[in-house]
Amino acid sequence: MKKEKISAFEPATFILGITLAVLSAIICMQIIGKMGVTPNTSIIGAIVALVLARIPLSNLKKFRNLERQNYIQTIVSGAGFSAANCAFLGLGIFYVMNEKNFMMPMAIGICLGVVVSIYIVGKLFDSTLFPAQGAWPPGVATANTLQAGDEGGDKGKRLIQGIILGAVGSYFKLPAAGIGIVFIANIFSMTALGIGLIIRGYAPQLLSIDLGQTYIPHGIMIGAGLMALIQSIKTIASKDESKTKDLKVTVNSDKTRKALIQSIVVYLVTAVIIAVITGVVSRMSVGKLILWVIWATFSAFVAMLLVGQAAMHSGWFPAFAITTIFMTIGIFLGFDIVSIAVLTGFVSAVGPCFADMGYDLKTGWIIRGEGEDVASELYGRRQQVLIEIVGGVIGVIVVVLSMNMYFKQDLMPPVSKVFATTIGASVDTAMIKELLIWSIPGIIIQLVGGSSKMLGVLFATGLLINNPIYGIGLIIAVIIRMIFGTEFMEVRDAGLIAGDGLFGFFAALIQSIF
Repeated sequence: MKKEKISAFEPATFILGITLAVLSAIICMQIIGKMGVTPNTSIIGAIVALVLARIPLSNLKKFRNLERQNYIQTIVSGAGFSAANCAFLGLGIFYVMNEKNFMMPMAIGICLGVVVSIYIVGKLFDSTLFPAQGAWPPGVATANTLQAGDEGGDKGKRLIQGIILGAVGSYFKLPAAGIGIVFIANIFSMTALGIGLIIRGYAPQLLSIDLGQTYIPHGIMIGAGLMALIQSIKTIASKDESKTKDLKVTVNSDKTRKALIQSIVVYLVTAVIIAVITGVVSRMSVGKLILWVIWATFSAFVAMLLVGQAAMHSGWFPAFAITTIFMTIGIFLGFDIVSIAVLTGFVSAVGPCFADMGYDLKTGWIIRGEGEDVASELYGRRQQVLIEIVGGVIGVIVVVLSMNMYFKQDLMPPVSKVFATTIGASVDTAMIKELLIWSIPGIIIQLVGGSSKMLGVLFATGLLINNPIYGIGLIIAVIIRMIFGTEFMEVRDAGLIAGDGLFGFFAALIQSIF
């Protein structure tokens, strides 16, 4: 029996989705401006959809359908991510640099970056490179939340237990969401991330060095990233399908190769368009311009792969860290500060929505029966991609219409200030030497772990983040999982992530208002 094909553009679903997307964008701008982080908007969208479905009004009864709830959370998360992590962050760089004339053209460039990244993950999802059977922890958590809310019973009880524990843990500054993710994600990936976080946090005491004041983490990320890129290319180029025979994918190797080639072409065209509309074409010689376009294309393509792989394996997407690396190398290549800022805004717009779309597609894949009905899965996937594109565009528009109000209050993502400061700095040979030396251990770690674990990339991600308590929580959870398994945490792990996200969301919202 074929499943009913439900469109994301039914008037009721579409109108409600747009309304909530605008609110999500506004709230996420406010939170990242005050707190420097954004909440798990997928979980927030799922909870909102669950609540709406239980309001005793005839017009809302149709939202008891999980597919419609999934569409709602998809557009909500797309708008929140694109507004806070892409547009608000990217345009904030130009505001700090006092280059306000470039903000509107860059807004168009960021919008293109967001749309392209969402479109490409739609092409690559459920391939051997980004399989639907991959971890995608936040996507699993969102799906479990929706299903538990719909079914009730033991699942509902487990979800509520997890939500309460997650909220309490978040209140006491404990890494509840990270602990929940450990029971869903690749255990080796989470171990590498945890070790990296601990080393970064306690390096001053253990090694008498503050890694945050060095380029050691960046060097390790460069080496791990290059090796991960090689491993990804090898996976796609390989004709040996036996290595992935257990993966029932809807995007075979040939389609994946075509999608990757298409993504390079699309990023190249996008880079050229951005260079034209922002005036980068008039700021350098023809040779330098060609180098800029090539570097922007390469940076966006590699950032997409690395952020996507990290997000799939661990639920973390090191988009800002990876953008910093490409920005730094861009400075070394001799581009002027405005061209570097444009490059940074473009690359930073690619990763977050790629990761978010991956999470949302994982949610949809689970809800639609984990690919049993291929036609239904492909239809639902297309609907999600289209509705997330709408959400992404809404997020950018909301930022354009309201950013000056926030900037005048000195409210902007802290990362924008970091990027702006770094762009104005000079690169010396000592820094390049440090990056090259420390890229070697990154290459080795990533090579040893293989492409299926992303040890090098996630270890480097941990080194780039100063949050040792989170690392300790991850390692403790890994040990518990090794001893007791994952069965006792099923659905509760989703609850932990949801509870942490909900408490963090409302706590940050209250602080941002008052």
